[in-house]
Amino acid sequence: MDARLIDKSKLPSRHVTEGPARAPHRSYLYAMGLTKEQIGQPLVGVATCWNEAAPCNISLMRQAQAVKKGVAAAHGTPREFCTITVTDGIAMGHKGMKASLPSREVIADSVELTMRGHSYDALVGMAGCDKSLPGMMMAMVRLNVPSIFIYGGSILPGSFRGRPVTVQDLFEAVGKHSVGEMSDDDLTELEQVACPSAGACGAQFTANTMATVSEAIGLALPYSAGAPAPYEIRDRFCAMAGEMVMELIAKNIRPRDIVTLKALENAATVVAASGGSTNAALHLPAIAHEVGIKFDLFDVAEIFKRTPYIADLKPGGRYVAKDMFEVGGIPLLMKTLLDNGYLHGDVMTVTGRTMAENLGSVKWNDNQDVVYPANKPITATGGVVGLKGNLAPEGAIVKVAGMPVEKQVFRGPARCFDGEEACFEAVSKRQYKEGEVLVIRYEGPRGGPGMREMLSTTAALYGQGMGDKVALITDGRFSGATRGFCIGHVGPEAAVGGPIGLIKDGDIIVLDAIEGTIAVELSDEELARRRAEWKPRETTATSGYLWKYAQTVGPARDGAVTHPGGAAEKETYADV
Repeated sequence: MDARLIDKSKLPSRHVTEGPARAPHRSYLYAMGLTKEQIGQPLVGVATCWNEAAPCNISLMRQAQAVKKGVAAAHGTPREFCTITVTDGIAMGHKGMKASLPSREVIADSVELTMRGHSYDALVGMAGCDKSLPGMMMAMVRLNVPSIFIYGGSILPGSFRGRPVTVQDLFEAVGKHSVGEMSDDDLTELEQVACPSAGACGAQFTANTMATVSEAIGLALPYSAGAPAPYEIRDRFCAMAGEMVMELIAKNIRPRDIVTLKALENAATVVAASGGSTNAALHLPAIAHEVGIKFDLFDVAEIFKRTPYIADLKPGGRYVAKDMFEVGGIPLLMKTLLDNGYLHGDVMTVTGRTMAENLGSVKWNDNQDVVYPANKPITATGGVVGLKGNLAPEGAIVKVAGMPVEKQVFRGPARCFDGEEACFEAVSKRQYKEGEVLVIRYEGPRGGPGMREMLSTTAALYGQGMGDKVALITDGRFSGATRGFCIGHVGPEAAVGGPIGLIKDGDIIVLDAIEGTIAVELSDEELARRRAEWKPRETTATSGYLWKYAQTVGPARDGAVTHPGGAAEKETYADV
């Protein structure tokens, strides 16, 4: 794209590069080696969540250089910057996980502020970890400048004594170790081989779920989200994204032209079809909120209810993201959904074409069993189910992919824990009984604060062979790697007096993922009596960012968002 064809008088960068009054501003750009021609071109933010915290982010700096080459080749001027990432795998199982979900807001906010402060005209956003993907997409639709999302790519599976393994196997190995079924030496050997390369966790956990969403929602180039991080083809996708974002500037195609209600429905469809993470039911409403579209947990759950489960991916299935990419990628998954009436084909994408046009040349691959035809699914309903009842009037969510139908109904006495640590200790010491419903509360967005994931606890249960013999509910979250009858996002949360904070040990809880219900066998009168006696629980978050987060965060049903969103806007950054 020839930058001379782009009218810069209508772009945000005019505020820092055009006219005599901006001579001081231009002097800073000259100081960094830019030429007069480069300063006169559109300025494109290349935002990455690169850091040395975890393998999911470590390749992003390299990939950013390929994006910059693509921008420059199309006569744009790339400006690289970084933001934070909190990596769930390392934050998991301790108080560091309180920082995970709040990091999504910091990522979106910091990208917004960098773009605003420096008046960049477009954005290529690159992310690799669970919360950085939705955070980057939230920033795109909030700013509404031409944008393309790039996933850093998944990790390759490890190999342990001849069988493929992922970090999920390692978390579950901790449970085996706790009951003497795995030695210290075996655990050490496994931890050294489970994660052999750069990239995000390889199965359909949260990162790969949201990467799948990035293509289905139209913000990522076709096939780009499936390629593993070590594959050199990733650099070609990155360079293409740099070139294509210049096309979007020229055509004035913006994220809110792409992220419509239909696009959000497409995104929810691929989550269910791929057996994706329950966390998508938190992130899709948050992305919708940035646009000003109502799309809450119940809207997401309605899509889940009518979507077939067709991708045999871990943790419930057999394969990882690399396997799906190599047999046809996310477009193969979407093509069969489109052909069978489950996707909207008339939505715009970052290619400048519709979803149906993007998928027009995709051919079905008969020589694979990673993705099933949508008319011959693994199961007729989606891999994720929404629940509602007197225990969760604002809804809850459970992942049933890979769970036998007869295991999708559970009734048992409650065993209540105020916080994850207390529950994990009980599980580690086998201080629980088969048939119980373990309740972890005061872990919601406000009560945690931060809505922690509970993978350490659920994986330990599986490692002890008890994954299908107990159920677990929480007003916190579960990792995309969680399996078993584990229900998260229970709302209202305990911290605001929700029913989950009122139940007591021994109360009978009934869970039904087939009918979509979650209930405690108590009368409305008894719940009202307990609510009148309930008192708020003190939190340790009395200063710093977690305090600030707790003051502003909303309920999980609406995405745990922290500001009024697109519906309250009077103008977007792109139009300033």
